[in-house]
Amino acid sequence: MKKNMGKVDRILRVIAAIVLAVLYFTDTITGTIGLVVLIFACVMFLTSLMGSCPPYNLLGINTCKMKEQK
Repeated sequence: MKKNMGKVDRILRVIAAIVLAVLYFTDTITGTIGLVVLIFACVMFLTSLMGSCPPYNLLGINTCKMKEQK
């Protein structure tokens, strides 16, 4: 899968995923919404590790800086 996420985007996703996971595990967010938030946090974390976001591909978004070709 081609990378389409830049470094800043990936870092922000990891931070957001950690915050959402902490909210879930401290019982701030519970129930069905809590599970949905936890799954969303896992997806954000995994996509940041891979460097590729499938919805970005569908929308044609690319936050990854391209290397200049000589």
